[in-house]
Amino acid sequence: MPEVFSYKTIDSESQGLFKAKGSKFLAYAKAVYKEENAKIFIKKTSMLHHKARHVCYAYRIGLDGNLFRTHDAGEPSGTAGLPILGQIRAFGLNNIIVVVVRYFGGSKLGIGGLIQAYREATEDALNKAKIINQDVQRFYKLSFPYTRMNSIMSVLKHFNAHFNHQNFEEICVLEFSVPLLHALALEKRLNNLQDVELEIIEDR
Repeated sequence: MPEVFSYKTIDSESQGLFKAKGSKFLAYAKAVYKEENAKIFIKKTSMLHHKARHVCYAYRIGLDGNLFRTHDAGEPSGTAGLPILGQIRAFGLNNIIVVVVRYFGGSKLGIGGLIQAYREATEDALNKAKIINQDVQRFYKLSFPYTRMNSIMSVLKHFNAHFNHQNFEEICVLEFSVPLLHALALEKRLNNLQDVELEIIEDR
């Protein structure tokens, strides 16, 4: 599989709404990068709407979108989670979750009606979202003697590294990221330096 250097996701949380026969379908979309983050968002949304009859969702995580889950939350199988996931795929998005909350209005919608409702609510949320092209970042942990500080920082500055954690002592530890597109060149530069230990944490 070719290496992926960028993907589409959403910039910030967005909401959508669809109404049918008295039922309200409230959709909440958010960018997530790990399953733990998706589960936290599901729990948060469920607590916010603890009186709702159904809290359904789908998420798609990873650079290739192969990690995905759907949940119908008591709706007939395939009528909620799959339509939500279908819209996520139709928009070409990765690293995203959409939770759709249904408040039952007293009238049944039927299989086709439910599929349409969850699809339309999701589409509304995604249409309202700001969709962005996100560069894939490679995250590193770097250890080196303090005496190497100037040469190390010069290399990292050259590659516009984003620092997530810094600890400057006799043995310095940096956690940082750079766009995956530049990762191999960065690794070559750092690995040519003595007394430097470079660890790849993850790509996301």
